[in-house]
Amino acid sequence: MEIKKTSLNKLHQDNKAKFVEFAGYEMPIQYSKGIVEEHKFTRTHSGIFDVSHMGQLFIYGDDSLTADLEKIFPLNLKDLKVNSSKYSFLMNENAGIYDDLIITKIDGGYLIILNAACKDNDFKIISKLLNDKYRMNLEENRSLIAIQGPKSVEILDLILNRAKDLNFMTGNWFYYKDQKLFVTRSGYTGEDGFEVSIPNDFAEEFTKKLLENGAQLIGLGARDTLRLEAGLCLYGHELGLDKTPIEANLKWAISKERITNGGFIGSDKIINQINEGTPQIRVGIKPEGRLIAREKTKIFNEDELVVGEVTSGTFGPSLNGPVAMGYVEKEFSQKDTKVFLEVRGKKYPANICGLPFYKKSYVKGATK
Repeated sequence: MEIKKTSLNKLHQDNKAKFVEFAGYEMPIQYSKGIVEEHKFTRTHSGIFDVSHMGQLFIYGDDSLTADLEKIFPLNLKDLKVNSSKYSFLMNENAGIYDDLIITKIDGGYLIILNAACKDNDFKIISKLLNDKYRMNLEENRSLIAIQGPKSVEILDLILNRAKDLNFMTGNWFYYKDQKLFVTRSGYTGEDGFEVSIPNDFAEEFTKKLLENGAQLIGLGARDTLRLEAGLCLYGHELGLDKTPIEANLKWAISKERITNGGFIGSDKIINQINEGTPQIRVGIKPEGRLIAREKTKIFNEDELVVGEVTSGTFGPSLNGPVAMGYVEKEFSQKDTKVFLEVRGKKYPANICGLPFYKKSYVKGATK
């Protein structure tokens, strides 16, 4: 299969990006300054992330579309305001997660942002569940650019007037040189930021404008360290068909009304796990010392019994130390529980801790 390239590929090359193949796309993992410096720049200033490999699924329909989507997603969509967004899941009957996603109500329908590796399968699943009743478009002609960090709002507002008026998890249409952009105030770094859906032909010009105003290109390597510090899940690591939202410690993302009334795919399992508990749960893990515990590292208790497994681990530049997430048996999930991580045949001490590792800086009241 031929590897795909985003509309910003030439810009990445011009900026001496180091590339990796990810979900069938050639994507920048880092630039010349390296992951740690890119990470720190995003935390203190403003980073630009090319996330055009992700799926932008537009679904249009009448009022029955909302009711039909509520049978799929564990959200109270009928009360969701136009241009407001929610984090959610596409699940099977056993509450296994096909994908985690962001769904935004727009005029006449919904925009759903899907993970790159899952988007084609998601489209088939959702299309089948909706019985092909609605107009669905997995957009290939639009790029997706994330701008993240404390300086992002002032940089974007120079280009798109009134972008600063958006609150966290809301969006709107803007115009850039007569081109329609859909902008949401959201992201995946733990910082204030935005995601911009823009026609492919204008993506490079728009990104260069961001660069001129002081933002810098950041690769997927720093995106991963940023999201891990913020305690955010990555599909294929913390989330998958073998995990439920309750096991993933994401009950907060399910509308309370839907927990009570059910009626969505996977609701029986979700409600049962809320009432009965789960054998394992996602936790934060702080290794002692400088050890980095990578994915699939076994987690032991003090009796040297395996009680879990690491799903993501890295060096956290904002914390100047290692961080990890994983699943442990429920009885070992309490904060400050002592555990041991087996790396290269030797066990190292660590402690269960709360999430996030790094305090999130989302803006919830921009217009107040």
